[in-house]
Amino acid sequence: MTDEPSDAQESRQESRHARGLRMLKAIHPQVGERVVDGVAAVSPDLARCLVEFPFGDVYARPGLDLRSRQIATIAALVTLGGAERQLKWHVRGGLNVGLNRDEILEVIQQMTIYAGFPRALNALTAAQEVFEEIEAEAAEEARQDDS
Repeated sequence: MTDEPSDAQESRQESRHARGLRMLKAIHPQVGERVVDGVAAVSPDLARCLVEFPFGDVYARPGLDLRSRQIATIAALVTLGGAERQLKWHVRGGLNVGLNRDEILEVIQQMTIYAGFPRALNALTAAQEVFEEIEAEAAEEARQDDS
């Protein structure tokens, strides 16, 4: 037996990878691949897993739309705590797939029941930072358009 993957296994991996990149771009059109490239610079295997499993296998499943998946992801990250960097990324992703600020804030509010106030308040701070970043980016684009 060999450790080399068969052609069918390679094809299936490529399919998972391509599907994962497509889903990643749907959620994070501007920065998704850049984040994966940054991970790949340190650990190509982890970057491949990051694309293939969550995005190629889970996010691509039928049954929930991307808005619903981002709601679930935001809720999970709020309750998990200590994942504010990932939470910020998924708050932005939620906005990219059609959630609005009020919906995101409502998810955080709902999680106070299950995660407690400290985690909800940390999540609120992370979400506010994302909202402020987006406002600053929009203001900068407007300044450039006026130039």
